[in-house]
Amino acid sequence: MRANLTIDSRRLWDMLMDTAQVGGTPKGGIRRLSLTDEDRRIRDWFRAECEALGCSVHIDTAGNMVAIRPGKDNSRKPIAMGSHLDTQPTGGKFDGILGVLGGLEVLKTLHQAGYETTSPLALVNWTNEEGARFSPSMVGSAVYAGVYSQAQMDAVQDKDGITQGQALEGIGYRGTVKPGDLTFQAYFELHIEQGPILEEEAKTIGIVTGIQAIKWFTCTITGRESHAGTTPMAYRRDSLAAFAEAATEIRRIAIDHDGLATIGIVNAFPGSPNIIPGEMRFTLDLRHHKDEVLKTMVSKARIAIAEAATRHDAAYEVAPLQDSPAQPFDATCIAMVKAAAEKLGLPAREITSGAGHDAMYTARVCPTTMIFVPCAGGLSHNEAESATQADCGHGAQVLLEAVLAYDDRG
Repeated sequence: MRANLTIDSRRLWDMLMDTAQVGGTPKGGIRRLSLTDEDRRIRDWFRAECEALGCSVHIDTAGNMVAIRPGKDNSRKPIAMGSHLDTQPTGGKFDGILGVLGGLEVLKTLHQAGYETTSPLALVNWTNEEGARFSPSMVGSAVYAGVYSQAQMDAVQDKDGITQGQALEGIGYRGTVKPGDLTFQAYFELHIEQGPILEEEAKTIGIVTGIQAIKWFTCTITGRESHAGTTPMAYRRDSLAAFAEAATEIRRIAIDHDGLATIGIVNAFPGSPNIIPGEMRFTLDLRHHKDEVLKTMVSKARIAIAEAATRHDAAYEVAPLQDSPAQPFDATCIAMVKAAAEKLGLPAREITSGAGHDAMYTARVCPTTMIFVPCAGGLSHNEAESATQADCGHGAQVLLEAVLAYDDRG
């Protein structure tokens, strides 16, 4: 009976802890970079788990895995759940995989109860969500949505010169299905918040209304290498000094506009203690929930870099790497998550996602929303990332209720 469909939070928790051993780190985190052997091992496990539930597993040419559980009417498009199994180099146990395992727990609950949905259900593992080994991020879902081509994805190289296409074939997960050929009625993604708001406000469920706009850049400031001991300060063309001034101003710009600015990778060349850096290369991540404000932030950041470079007689370049406009989610899907939280008596609030997710791209091609649960201290992309068994279970239960409600509406 529908009323008895309750997910098993202990089973979900055990899956989270068991899969954390694949690529597990001494500090209790996970290093499972996209398209590595660790990624292959977790994919093999995921496929076996889905097939044991009677699902057929389809793999597209981008390596995205889609498990399909048949329904009463298989002429309908599937209602999808999912997220990703890859991690950051020092990732935690919950980012991404909670959405996949939460969806798997939904399928296990339905299978155990012998419950048959009207529509088929889908559970997706998207390729390379993190962008840690191959940049940009969220590549599998972007190819699925038609934002990037398969050729663009395949050509990207990691730091060792291995292309994404070579790595995909190397682990045996280059499928034959064209990305996007398997379309969905709707897509629901469960995830930890990766921020402090739910915990601070004692809320169990975040009803995600959309994802803020994100722009990534690769930047270079080029001055002149010279001897640290013989070049007076007034004669230097110090690219690092220019970078430091630009970075400070970019931080101020973000604060003034209630936005976010992150310089995540910084490299000084040639990298000697007694040589004034002739070149600085760095990444810049700018975010805001309003596209027009983010555009202003980008313009001011470019000016900050240009002015800092000019003060130090240096050249500069700011090259776009990734551009994701603000993405609102579907009102019907949002309403079903809200109704599920109310039905279960769980404290909830609407929230905008500060991070990018695969749902950002699925929202371009089908009705989409996300469900957030709290994580301790809002900490994520860190080996100390933590969430509770109860919260993970509540999130999976809301996921189950929302998917079944969508199925009921026909």
